[in-house]
Amino acid sequence: MAQRSAPVLASRVRVLVVDDNAGFRDSLLALLDTDELLVVGQAASGRDAIDMVRATLPDVVLMDVRMPDMDGVETTRRLKALDPRIGVVALTGNDDHRAVRDMLVAGASGYVLKDSDGDEILHAVHAAARGGGVISPEVTPSVIEELTEALERERRRIRQLEVAQEALLERAARRHELVSRLGHELRTPVTVILGMAQTLGHPNATEAERIEMRERLIIRAQDLARLVERFEAAMEAGMTEWADVVDVAKSVARDHEQVIVDAPVAPLMASLNRQAARRIVEELVENAIAFSPPNSGVTIRVSLRGSSPEVRVSDRGLGIDPELAERMFAPMEQGEGLNTRTHQGAGLGLALARMSARAMDGDVTLERTGPEGSTFLWALASPG
Repeated sequence: MAQRSAPVLASRVRVLVVDDNAGFRDSLLALLDTDELLVVGQAASGRDAIDMVRATLPDVVLMDVRMPDMDGVETTRRLKALDPRIGVVALTGNDDHRAVRDMLVAGASGYVLKDSDGDEILHAVHAAARGGGVISPEVTPSVIEELTEALERERRRIRQLEVAQEALLERAARRHELVSRLGHELRTPVTVILGMAQTLGHPNATEAERIEMRERLIIRAQDLARLVERFEAAMEAGMTEWADVVDVAKSVARDHEQVIVDAPVAPLMASLNRQAARRIVEELVENAIAFSPPNSGVTIRVSLRGSSPEVRVSDRGLGIDPELAERMFAPMEQGEGLNTRTHQGAGLGLALARMSARAMDGDVTLERTGPEGSTFLWALASPG
């Protein structure tokens, strides 16, 4: 499209008339025949209008809203894409506030009813040429109300998108942290396994040493495989479904004779990844069993706080050292050396439980500890 300068008000305003009614076009041509205005063309359709604008370079287009094939809204949108400086005054035979809104959103400078006073139409043309706009008084209240509601809806939509974006970024950061931690934490058990394998192959090793080393190697390899399974479950924690928290707790308890479940009879539904949820409860239960006296009971309590489900796992252990309580959710923290632990494992159970819970917008914390035992709390996100 040829370049054009901004309209100079000292010269005549170039006007293009677009309407599918030939009789109404003629009446507009007669109205616009003034010393200040110059009609540079007329079109009976939206497509003709686009071609005419390219050829005549009008300052203002008087645009009929209701036209077959391509209506005034779509035509205005395309004209503004061709030349954002062009002024468009919408003309319609009714005060449909939705049409007003659509035309204004498409880029119209003003909106005038076809049965408006001639001076009002001329005023709208001059205002559009100066970069301003005029809306007929008959439609102004409904336009303001509609645009206000539309603006409020848009603000809510933008806020929802912002919240969703923040959640996506947060989950992406958590997944990145998990992957980074996976690479870091796998190196330690892998290094231990490699060291054992080298010792096993040493020519000076006795048969008894080889047997012991093979047994330890099998244990470490099993721990490593279980660690990978835990990370896989944590990685998938962000993929949620509607599931019953009580049923998850009972499914874990069925695998352990000393575990009892204290829960409502009715289901407590939450948006969670069932596999990851089961893994969280398993980690807390296995931790409770490992650090409790033999044959002592472990309790899983499922309750509702407001609209948010909560899962508590309580043991009968001797409590947790305050210094360890500050770092127990860090990976590889068990208070024992990797090769001298009485409680076998990679020391990642609580760390993975917390990461999985946070991936589902919840958290795992140490709620209480003392000589009579400890309680870990998994607080789930509210369904709302």
